[in-house]
Amino acid sequence: MKSLTEEDWDIEIKPGNNLLDLKLKDVWHYRDLLLLLVKRDFVSFYKQTILGPLWFFIQPLFTTIIFTFIFGNLAGISTDGLPQPLFYMAGITTWNYFAECLNKTSTVFKDNANLFGKVYFPRLIMPLSIVASNLVRFGVQMLLFLLMMLFYTSKDAHFIPNWYILLFPLLVVLMAGLGLGLGMIISAMTTKYRDLAFLVTFGVQLLMYATTVIYPLSTVLDKYPGYAWIIEYNPMTPIIETFRYGFLGKGSLSWQSLGYCASITFFIMITGLIVFNKVEKTFVDTV
Repeated sequence: MKSLTEEDWDIEIKPGNNLLDLKLKDVWHYRDLLLLLVKRDFVSFYKQTILGPLWFFIQPLFTTIIFTFIFGNLAGISTDGLPQPLFYMAGITTWNYFAECLNKTSTVFKDNANLFGKVYFPRLIMPLSIVASNLVRFGVQMLLFLLMMLFYTSKDAHFIPNWYILLFPLLVVLMAGLGLGLGMIISAMTTKYRDLAFLVTFGVQLLMYATTVIYPLSTVLDKYPGYAWIIEYNPMTPIIETFRYGFLGKGSLSWQSLGYCASITFFIMITGLIVFNKVEKTFVDTV
């Protein structure tokens, strides 16, 4: 009987101690699995719903209507001269993508414990599939935002898109990186501390009010200068403000703030990858 050698094996599973060995080549090798997981998330979430993918439109549309009524009409918060629904839709669209990436990635170990314990594949595939599947939803909501822009253009609303709209791909990468990095860090922590899952859901909702989703940065700087630093140091604030500035011509664009946001995102991503890589080796014993 022929004895097996190393060349006879397609894959070799062995323990690794290097935290910086992220196995990105394995992730690329399993790219077909990534596409299947994205398709699974999209189909399973809406399979037994009446309206199906229309919920992609309904959720941001109803949120925009509520924000317009409460913050725009009742509270009278400034929207920098922009039509109120358009202002809020811009903030909601960007925030939703970040929040969904963070919320779903933060429970990836707990939600997939049974699967992780039975079959091998690069664990990083799971959080990446979440970011990719949410990108589909983000694209649909962006379509709704663009349709709203066309509607207000026909109404002679005062907003002018500019060349900074070309920064849009960078903003998407920053949003995905923030959500993915923070989600992986929190997911690693929830393997031991389950309460964090509840804290994240509640905390993300509160964190939205520390960004410029429902008010412009200029209003905070003008009326509440003592608290403005909280908003300015939130890495999502430069993303939302740049998004509005590029698409609507109102808001604030600061290369320094964008650089700060990119640096924070890079640090969080690297930290998240290292922590995720460390915990994936032993999480089955603690989940």
